[in-house]
Amino acid sequence: MNSSRRMDGLNDAFAKNFITFALGFLINCINGAFVYIYFKSEVFQRDPRYVLYIHLVINDMIMLTVSVALQIMTYTIPLNFAPCCIMLLILITTNKNSPLNLAGMAVERYIAVCRPLHHVQMCTVQRAYALIALIWGVSVIPALTDIIIVLATQPPSVYSRTVICYPTYLYSTSHHKAQSVVVQALLFSFVGLTLIITYLKVLCAARAVSGSNRDSARNARNTILLHGVQLLICMLSFISPLITVILITTWPRDRTKILFTTFLFTNVLPRLLSPLIYGVRDKKFSSHIRLHFFCKCCNSVEKKVNPVGPWRRSKQVLQ
Repeated sequence: MNSSRRMDGLNDAFAKNFITFALGFLINCINGAFVYIYFKSEVFQRDPRYVLYIHLVINDMIMLTVSVALQIMTYTIPLNFAPCCIMLLILITTNKNSPLNLAGMAVERYIAVCRPLHHVQMCTVQRAYALIALIWGVSVIPALTDIIIVLATQPPSVYSRTVICYPTYLYSTSHHKAQSVVVQALLFSFVGLTLIITYLKVLCAARAVSGSNRDSARNARNTILLHGVQLLICMLSFISPLITVILITTWPRDRTKILFTTFLFTNVLPRLLSPLIYGVRDKKFSSHIRLHFFCKCCNSVEKKVNPVGPWRRSKQVLQ
């Protein structure tokens, strides 16, 4: 997206930035509602499943905020090397966090269904936080490696000049490309195998049990299957450069439109999946959302209709 800075007219640039900002703000508001409900209700904070889920939501909010900010800065504020590297460090790290978090959530569901007697001991809130710390530690290594390679291969003059703040432009050496291929292959092989193995295990467990246990196993199987769908969508951000090159080669005159469209479908809109897939489907989360927000709306309407308040109305009735 950054390379299209001088190829768009003023109206096109304003429209693209407005659409990007509006979608990012709307998605972050939806995700923020789930984060608010999580911290408002202690019942979620005591369940490792929801700890991992809300980490995925917060991670998506951070990634979306940084990517939208970079998109807008492309047209407005020139960035130097240091602030660009910091933003790309956050963006790449959060991008790697998502599939690893999905793998952790799939393993938690597998333990809950296939080893229910050990679930309480194995899946604790403390271990969920430890897993989140491990995920961040693993994900930040490739991002730091990219910066180290630039520092080692580029002349010192690059540190003070304005750069195109986009990973494929800033990290363009052969070392970056080799590291990117290796990291992506290892990451998605590990996460993909984890999801496949846990799904098959839960599928076998769903056929072996009966009654309420079968319903629980079926829900866990569907959840893991949705993890796989979200993993495929996460992969779009890694193969988007290839898709972009193919589309631009086919329609070279629509270069900026193609760049903007691929940015929306691979970086912005997928951040809406977490609340839709997990929050809305989860009965406990959806019931708390209805209870909190709908009751709040009803109370505000009641206060407007009866401004004297319930205590004063009862006092008036007694008089």
